[in-house]
Amino acid sequence: MQLELSEIQAYLVNDYTDMACSKYYLLQVINTANAKKFIANMAGAVTPIEAGLRDTRLHFGFTSSGLKAIGLTEKNLNSFTREFREGMVTPHRQRLLADFDNSDPDRWQWGGPHNDRVDIIFMVFGKDATTADNYFDSLSEKIGSAFKIVHVLKGNSLPNNREPFGFRDGISQPAIIGSGITSGNNNDIKAGEFLMGYRNEYDIYPDTALLHEPQGDASLLKDDEGGSGLKDIGRNGTYFVLRQLEQNVDGFWNFLKEKTKDSGVDNKEESIKLAAKMMGRWPSGAALVNHPDKDPGGDNTDNDFNYSKDDELGHKCPIGAHIRRVNPRDHFEETGPAGSLKLTRRHRLIRRIRSYGEPFVSSPENHKPPGEIGLLFGCFNADISRQFEFIQYTWANYPKFKRLYADPDPFVGVRDNPLPGQEQNFTIPTETVNKTITGLQNFVNVKGGAYFFFPSISALKFLGTI
Repeated sequence: MQLELSEIQAYLVNDYTDMACSKYYLLQVINTANAKKFIANMAGAVTPIEAGLRDTRLHFGFTSSGLKAIGLTEKNLNSFTREFREGMVTPHRQRLLADFDNSDPDRWQWGGPHNDRVDIIFMVFGKDATTADNYFDSLSEKIGSAFKIVHVLKGNSLPNNREPFGFRDGISQPAIIGSGITSGNNNDIKAGEFLMGYRNEYDIYPDTALLHEPQGDASLLKDDEGGSGLKDIGRNGTYFVLRQLEQNVDGFWNFLKEKTKDSGVDNKEESIKLAAKMMGRWPSGAALVNHPDKDPGGDNTDNDFNYSKDDELGHKCPIGAHIRRVNPRDHFEETGPAGSLKLTRRHRLIRRIRSYGEPFVSSPENHKPPGEIGLLFGCFNADISRQFEFIQYTWANYPKFKRLYADPDPFVGVRDNPLPGQEQNFTIPTETVNKTITGLQNFVNVKGGAYFFFPSISALKFLGTI
């Protein structure tokens, strides 16, 4: 089926590296009538995939409480997936995502049980901060009559494509078949993994939100491709996961230097090498599978590699390395490379990353930023449970991964206070005796988060009519 590019919000396929500034306004509905009017009027301003070059771009997303606040009935709301309806902050989600200790939702700046309710995310992107601010200011009067601004997340494109720990980011991204973008090496994925209304990697239509009882102008919606005969609210829409991740770059590099000291003296090269082993890539982006001994330097977007043939035992890229855990490629299950590639395609995410705080890229020599820094981690998926939550719980948090037994993901799976008797190690396989880095510490804390529904342009217009 041909993708309806005029209907799909463009942030799904474009990471907006040309948009230096972004501001995510987290809104709460205070006047339902004005909110619906604003949504209907702004639907045409939302940036679709087929849009040409613009100095600003705009996107909308709704939490389940937001859909309820603008009047979607309970029966219609219940057609959305359970994960989206329940939200990120439940005891079950907390266990799945390991949001404990310093990442406990009770301590969040937004999105937590003690924070103001978030109904809508209103995302403004600009080529610079002034452009983004001026665009929002032109809408502020209409926004103020409908919404309360709960929180503002200021984000920027990554400096030199590096995230705060110092690594090149965004190399291995899936491409949606039919979007006009290709990626290669098992990264071209069927649209239904990221969009409702299209077949996915199981060759079926993903669960979508259907209109079970009459509301609004249903003529704006198309029929369910699954054959139910109902109107499809979800078609050309997707789910967006947003988590604000604070990164302790000073603690990170101090930990690495302590673990790699040579006769009590810091060893810069070894600390970088250990960091690369934990990540699975060198700071330049070069893959350890292809460059196991030294960073070739420069800006490297090398993504032409797999594991079964080139590094089955993890002697080049450790099995517990971050990029190997969150995308095992052809070394996922014991079904052989072809079967693993097929299964991996069913658990992919389209990541959308912005940095927050002062732009800062750390290194062994420079790891004291002027203030709090981190990432606004976002990702798109059509099935939050099978994609984002599966990756976080089964591949990142779970210590028994492949041949490992006490190894969480070294970046996003380590707890501040492990349970009694719980070890947190990082294993570096060698041809003789494995090397084990013991006592991993957590350097990434969640400061807020939520699950959002990103509707199609037509569904946005519909929501303004209910």
